Amino acid sequence: MTEVVPYAPGWPGIAPRWTSSAKTGVGTALGRASRVWFTVSHGILNEVYYPRNDQACIRDMGLVITAGAQFVSEEKRHTTHAVSAAAPGVPLYRLVNTCDRGRYRIEKEVVADPRRDTVLQHTRFVPLLGTTQDYRVFVVLAPHLGNAGNGNTAWLGEYKGRPMLFAERNGLALALACSAPWRARSAGFVGASDGWQQLMRQGSLETSYTRAENGNVALTGEISMAGAAAEFDLALGFGDSPAEAGSRALATLFDGFESAAARYLADWEDWQSGLLPLDALAPRRRDLFRGSAAVIRCHEAKAFAGAIVASLSIPWGQAKGDDDLGGYHLIWPRDLVESAGGLLAAGAADDAVRVLDYLQVTQEPDGHWPQNMWHAGTPYWDGIQMDETGLPILLVELTRREKGLAEGELERFWPMVRRAAGYLVRNGPVTPQDRWEEQAGYAPSTLAVEVAALLIAAELAEESGEPAVAAYLRETADLWNSSIERWTYVSGDELCRRLHVRGYYVRIAPADSSDAASPAEGFVAIKRRPLGGRTMPYARVVSPDALALVRFGLRSAADPRIADTVTVIDALLKEDVPGGPAWHRYNGDSYGEHADGSAFDGSGIGRLWPLLTGERGHFELAAGRRDAAERLLDALERFANVSGLLPEQIWDAADLPDHELWRGHPTGSAMPLVWAHAEYVKLRRSLHDGRVFDMPAQTYQRYVEEGTATPYAAWRFSEPIRTMAAGKTLRLETLAPAEVHWGIDGWRRVRDQPTRDTGLGVHIADLPTADLAAGGRVDFTFHWTAAERWEGRDFRVEVVSGG
Repeated sequence: MTEVVPYAPGWPGIAPRWTSSAKTGVGTALGRASRVWFTVSHGILNEVYYPRNDQACIRDMGLVITAGAQFVSEEKRHTTHAVSAAAPGVPLYRLVNTCDRGRYRIEKEVVADPRRDTVLQHTRFVPLLGTTQDYRVFVVLAPHLGNAGNGNTAWLGEYKGRPMLFAERNGLALALACSAPWRARSAGFVGASDGWQQLMRQGSLETSYTRAENGNVALTGEISMAGAAAEFDLALGFGDSPAEAGSRALATLFDGFESAAARYLADWEDWQSGLLPLDALAPRRRDLFRGSAAVIRCHEAKAFAGAIVASLSIPWGQAKGDDDLGGYHLIWPRDLVESAGGLLAAGAADDAVRVLDYLQVTQEPDGHWPQNMWHAGTPYWDGIQMDETGLPILLVELTRREKGLAEGELERFWPMVRRAAGYLVRNGPVTPQDRWEEQAGYAPSTLAVEVAALLIAAELAEESGEPAVAAYLRETADLWNSSIERWTYVSGDELCRRLHVRGYYVRIAPADSSDAASPAEGFVAIKRRPLGGRTMPYARVVSPDALALVRFGLRSAADPRIADTVTVIDALLKEDVPGGPAWHRYNGDSYGEHADGSAFDGSGIGRLWPLLTGERGHFELAAGRRDAAERLLDALERFANVSGLLPEQIWDAADLPDHELWRGHPTGSAMPLVWAHAEYVKLRRSLHDGRVFDMPAQTYQRYVEEGTATPYAAWRFSEPIRTMAAGKTLRLETLAPAEVHWGIDGWRRVRDQPTRDTGLGVHIADLPTADLAAGGRVDFTFHWTAAERWEGRDFRVEVVSGG
């Protein structure tokens, strides 16, 4: 007989941890009536998110099977797992967990109830040795309400006479109900008095603790298997109160699994029917198209339509606790735009328009977007990445091209584009952080986005009746495009000689190199290194990011500078692993597991990123090598896990089974990574179309086909050039109106010239210097008209020969 004790001992429990990021399934019901998202890993339910997909509310929920104290088997640890979807691209998962000792099999199906905030799991217990009555089945649930394992309260209770397991924290509650009776229940503190401890010791719940308050808690219930009842449903309901959660769980049980699953399946199949049939047009042995589209769609919020989080996982979650509230269930504007591009490539234009609506709402007043943010737009980290301001502009154009915007709809997004373009010209081209969120400077990938965004914004400005704004944006795009090699291209160094190339684009160049001949000098700090980190010469750090110059249409894939850069990238960053070739983000990267397989803890060793294989596939297609692009698509498919989910990183070292690390297979980083799935979908679309899907036509025509250059050399306080080529007009750019007092060759022929307002917060003065010969000099200073004061110092630009 079970002893009943009112309060569990062992407060507050051990320090809470999240669980593995190696998901094998993510799911949610379509429609806004159901505000739950679930994940699956190791054969059991993992994090469930409610009421938004940036708030995890449980760690996991799994079964423990016992047959006396001599046989205790936990399904997530002691079984072989198999997972499948009910239909292509439908996240209704069928899980089969087979006991390692051949004694039982557990068959489960998991859905989110489309009508309410409940996750429903239908379970069938199949004895392989003996009968059902020889075993006892327990469910163990770890509440982590509101993104936290601490501060939860768990108890045994009832809703309308129906026994349930309850938990609550800070205005969020859950209730677990079962279609079969409970034989025993208990609440406890993890690591001290939770039911799992009892089961591991004696195979049964001999003590029932009624309540565990304000700690890291767990709930355990024994499910009655009397008679032939080897099947049961577990309904995990959520609400703002225990009563709400209990009501939803019970209503879901009354409706039954078949009803919820049928509606869930029908809604997803209806959504899938609206996509392009790329899987039918080009069948593949391991086709990830519909599954990838569903992954993207699953990560969209309900209350904040268009908000797509980066991943419903917490990288290396088993090593992380409450101090990492964000996980990857935040919105990164970059990942968001990439996700929307994947939806457009799949044919889901309406879904992409919702993303534009969301971006319009969450844009900061000055025109940029936060580095990452919660659903309501509140910043989580405070960095600024210029590509995250440029990419939404590209999305507007891509959505229009894919006929996602009806006639006249463009005008409602022009104010957003205008503000973003204004932010770019006032603050670019240097980015405070590159796309890997680490370094400031001139980054080829960011520059490619900025230039493309300005060129597209110029076109939209003309269509919106602002020709002067359009002219300035186009001139600035030309200026920055013409400076990319000066800022980021190295030639003739030791690496060039070793690899027999003329030069290459670096990963990033220092912000103070605007007037240098090349970024060959100086050192870049490699982030996330222990003991204060280390530095490497800027010229020695390369990245596949440089291929963005081709992806966004600024350079031809046949450009010798690009070809040489590819040689360097492959020599330093490429690895062939089971499945195919893959690339590191950059040499010296430290975002990944340690050499011994232990979790990233602020430092580690950067591993291989599958999405870079997808990006390389796009480059190969742009270069006219379709067969190579197809092979890279094959590799990307082989990098996916057993259920078709793509990870952020794959393991690049010898197998470490104890850490579940196998060469060429997912690491403990985020999985699924929505960006990787979007890249896969876009590559499928690109191969179908025979061209890079998201390459802007404007940049390719202007810079590759027409070879447009700039007549200007630009000086601004953030980039005070010291020299300019003969034949150029010197453009001075300020952030306030001024009168320029200037002369040539030691203040000869002095004159004054007022700046003019571009309409974007930048004021410019074009000095007529095109006739100055090499060796000449321009001297100038500023009188600030609004403040009625002089700058108080002089500036000088030397004229040199060269283009």
